[in-house]
Amino acid sequence: MNAKKFLATGAILLTLAIVVMACAAPAAPPPAAAQPTAAAAQPTAAAAQPTAADEATAVPTPMPTVERTAKGGDIRVSKSGYQGPLNLWVLGYTPGNPFANPFDNAVEQFEKDNPGIDVEITGYPPNDEGFTKLSTALQSGQGIDLLRMPSDRLPGFVAEGLIESMTPYLTDADKADILPNVLDVTKVGGDDNAYAWPLWVVPMGMYLNKDVFAEAGVAMPPKDWTWDQFVEAAKATTFKRANGEQVYGWSGFVDPGVINTWALWMNQDPSVRPIRPDGTYGFNSPEAIAGLQRFADLALVHKVTPPDFGSMKDADVKGGFTNKQLAMIIDATGPSAGFKRDGVNFEIYPIPTFNGNKLTVGAVGLIGVAKQTDDVKRQAAMDLGRYLTSSEVQEDVPPGSNVPTGFYLAPGARKSVKIVAPLDAFIPMLPDMWITPLVVDWAKFTRLFHPEYQNILFGKEKPADAMSKIETEAKGYLGIK
Repeated sequence: MNAKKFLATGAILLTLAIVVMACAAPAAPPPAAAQPTAAAAQPTAAAAQPTAADEATAVPTPMPTVERTAKGGDIRVSKSGYQGPLNLWVLGYTPGNPFANPFDNAVEQFEKDNPGIDVEITGYPPNDEGFTKLSTALQSGQGIDLLRMPSDRLPGFVAEGLIESMTPYLTDADKADILPNVLDVTKVGGDDNAYAWPLWVVPMGMYLNKDVFAEAGVAMPPKDWTWDQFVEAAKATTFKRANGEQVYGWSGFVDPGVINTWALWMNQDPSVRPIRPDGTYGFNSPEAIAGLQRFADLALVHKVTPPDFGSMKDADVKGGFTNKQLAMIIDATGPSAGFKRDGVNFEIYPIPTFNGNKLTVGAVGLIGVAKQTDDVKRQAAMDLGRYLTSSEVQEDVPPGSNVPTGFYLAPGARKSVKIVAPLDAFIPMLPDMWITPLVVDWAKFTRLFHPEYQNILFGKEKPADAMSKIETEAKGYLGIK
C-alpha cells in the first residue's frame, strides 16, 4: 500500500435497518419508511454511520509487524489482470484507529495476492464536512475508485450517475451468501441493479462505563430498561469528584451528517418518523414534539449532559467515555473495538424503551465502485470490493492485538461472516432497527433539520416552533406531497 491519507475532522453516520441475525436468513425488508418491526445500514452509522461519529479519533495503536504471504483463493485474487493504483476512500479512517487497522491489514493481504495492484487509502470523517469532500471527489472523477459509505448516501450518488452497478459482477456464490434484504438496500436506481457491495449492518447502542457506575455507587440497570430508568441512572452518575472534576451521566454526538441520537426521542411513538408508513410527514406531530422535548430535557431539566452537548466534537464524546468523564454514550458498533483495545470496562445496552416502544437507528455499511471508463480497472475495483465484504477477509484479519474484533466492526452482510464479542451484543437490537428513507435528498433534509434540532437542545427554541418552521421544505426534500 503506497499511500494513506486522512481528511480531518469527524463524526459518525448511520441510517437503515434490517432484521439480520449473524447467519440466519433475515425477514423480508420493509418499504423505505418502514417501522422498526423489520429493519434493514451504517452504520455508520452508521453509518452510519451507520454510520455509525468520528471513528478517526481513537488513540493510535502501533501496528505489529506481520509477515503476510500470498494465500490465493477465489475471492482474494483478482481475475482482472489490472496493474496500477486503486484509490479506496474509507469512512472514519485515521492511521492506527479501529477503522484503519482492519483495512490496512486487509489491503496488505490483497496486494500480496495481487502483485502490481497498489491500493491507496484516503480516510474521510463521517460528518457533513467529510461527506461533502467525498461527493466532490466523486464528481471530479479524480483520485477515487472505491468508497466505504453509509447506505443513506447511496441514492444521491446513484441519481448523479457517480456509482457503478455491481449487478454484472455478482456471482452465484455472492447471491447465495449476501443476505437478501441487505442486498435489496443497494437497489436504489429504479432498475433492479445493485449499486454497492454490502459490508455490514450497523445499529446504535448505549455504551455504559462500568467503572464510572462503580465509582458513583450506582448499580448497573437492567438491560430491558425504560426511559425513566435511563434518566435515573444518568442523574445518579452525574457527580463531581473530590479533585473537582465533573462527571456527566450521558452524552452523544450531534451533526447534520449523523442520526446517532434520534432513537432516544423517535421512540416516543411508532408514528414519529420523517416519512410514516402511510407516506405522510411525522416530525411535526404532537408525538414528535413531545419526544423532542423529553430528549432535550436531559440537558435542560435533568442536567446530565456536558454544557456543550449538541455541539460536542465526536472525539470529545468518545474521549470522555474512555477517560471516565462520561458514564454513558450512544454510538454505533465500530467504537466497541477501540474501547476494548483501550481497556475500557464497558457494557453495551439496547436503547431504553419509552411506553414499551423499542427502537434503534442504524445503517448498512457499503463499498461502492466509482464510475470508471477503464473496463479492466473497473473489474479490479469490483474484485477488491468483493474481497473487503467477504468471509475471506475475516480469515485474513482475525481478532488480534491491533484489531480486537477482526476485520468486521459490525455484524456482516453475508451469511458466511462470523463476528466476535463485543459486537454480538448488537445482534438482539437488529429486529428493532429503523431504516431511514432511501431518498435522493436525505442529506439536504438532515442539514435543514440539524440547526433546529440544536436550537431545541440548547433551549433556544420550542420543538413545536422549530418543527413547524421547516415542515414545508422538509416535505419537499422527502418527496411528500
